[in-house]
Amino acid sequence: MPESLLCGLIGTGIGKSLTPAMHEAEGAEHGLNYQYRIIDLNSRGLTALDLPRLVSSAADLGFRGLNITHPCKQRVIATLDALSEDAARLGAVNTVVFADGRAVGHNTDWSGFDRNFGRGLPDADLADVVQLGAGGAGAAVAYAIARRGAGKLTLVDADPLRAQQLRESLSVMFPDVEILSAGLDRLAAVLESATGLVHATPIGMVEHPGSAVPESLLHPRMWVAEVVYRPAETELLAAASRAGCRTLSGTGMAVFQAADAFEIFTGRTADADRMIAHMSSLIAQEDRVTAGALA
Repeated sequence: MPESLLCGLIGTGIGKSLTPAMHEAEGAEHGLNYQYRIIDLNSRGLTALDLPRLVSSAADLGFRGLNITHPCKQRVIATLDALSEDAARLGAVNTVVFADGRAVGHNTDWSGFDRNFGRGLPDADLADVVQLGAGGAGAAVAYAIARRGAGKLTLVDADPLRAQQLRESLSVMFPDVEILSAGLDRLAAVLESATGLVHATPIGMVEHPGSAVPESLLHPRMWVAEVVYRPAETELLAAASRAGCRTLSGTGMAVFQAADAFEIFTGRTADADRMIAHMSSLIAQEDRVTAGALA
């Protein structure tokens, strides 16, 4: 009889998440009876204040683990018994595993970005990296870039204080990296000499169309990495390609963070290439449905 696992995702506005399909398909490939449930706070009339009860109930109901997304990645920490080293350093959790009567928090956002970056831009020049966005996802990807040994990392955010706070926390962890912060009014200036750009804001998502970076600021001396994964080619990536930049889609980050979470939940090695192919097919199917609706 196949091993049975029950996992889930807690967050807001996640009704259309592709995470359940990814996890369940990979579980089936490993011969597991793997069920993955969506726990959307909005649709249940709940808020992040209900996290203690939800996490406790999941443990009591036999869940193996939970993925955690906006707006719960920081707030869930108070409900846990322990954190992995990376989750503790980032102050954010996106994966919780229940084992031996304990709830342990991990962060696979940074590792998902790191694995995607290593796969898609293995020889990228990290001498002068600019990152736009210093929120939850921004903290994880900035951690990954600094950990990779960036020479200079400039954090740009619409909220200069948020960028400054992230700069201060990362500077303690990575004293050998020159880390700066700036407001949006400095974006054009810092991009002039940039060897790479990481985009980590919601702009470009289906729900937030557009590009956070004017095409005129892009130049072929830089690579451009995206965190947004739906659509797979955002307006920013399309503009970057036209400008002659090497580009990296956010789809790989979404898959690799899921693959890392799958391994934490199951103890089995996920086939990332298989998961990327599955994710790409799901996104392509969505695009066809959307195009048909607009026709």
